[in-house]
Amino acid sequence: MNFRELFAQDFPIIGCVHLLPLPDAPAYNGDIFGIYERALAEASMLSAHGIHGLIVENFGDAPFYPEQVSTLTVAMMASIIREIVKTVSVPVGVNVLRNDAHAALAIATATQAHFIRVNVHMHAMLTDQGIIQGRSYDTLRLKSQLNSPCQIWSDINVKHASPITTPDLIQWTHDLTDRGLVDAILVTGTGTGKATNIEELKIVKESTHLPVLIGSGMRLENKERFIERADGAIVGSYFKRDGMAKNELDPDRIERFMDAF
Repeated sequence: MNFRELFAQDFPIIGCVHLLPLPDAPAYNGDIFGIYERALAEASMLSAHGIHGLIVENFGDAPFYPEQVSTLTVAMMASIIREIVKTVSVPVGVNVLRNDAHAALAIATATQAHFIRVNVHMHAMLTDQGIIQGRSYDTLRLKSQLNSPCQIWSDINVKHASPITTPDLIQWTHDLTDRGLVDAILVTGTGTGKATNIEELKIVKESTHLPVLIGSGMRLENKERFIERADGAIVGSYFKRDGMAKNELDPDRIERFMDAF
């Protein structure tokens, strides 16, 4: 199933379920049941307001492992995501931060989720976790071994990171499209909630036949500019109280945003 078969909308909006800190994270508060309750409540709220898809992230686990997360994180996310998949009727995605594509793919396949997001699928980036190198060669082989139907969405020049050399966005886009074999490409701003660079978005969109999505900074105020240049968006911070990523979801903000679509 490709992106257009998964989403019937011309410009699908993917809402974020930001998990509270999981048990092995520094900020974990000891309430394991609260993690489940918050995640399911957020998924239900987003779905009830007409969101076209969801992506679940271990957002509260900062500082993140650069690649392989703990087995406890994998188990917790799989358990929560399976409940979300059973609860909502929209496509569900998985992002295991910072860049554990293997865990994300295993979780998505086991829970019958629909896609994964990989922050660094190809090339290399300097991040707050150090240098992270793409492992598309491993991820795609695992996908084949699992016979997984999950789509792979990859960031390009991802937020909270800097390229080690001056990025050639045209070549990077060609690499992701032709050699990274991804299903969609995400373009972001410099950080969580930061608006996506319009010029970068234009370059990527013109360099691939794949769907190109806004990965950060989508708001009511800028939606017209992005709708003209992209194929969908992941919206996280804007749906939170005061537009702050660490706050709880604000149903009024979600409703206003989705009414505009």
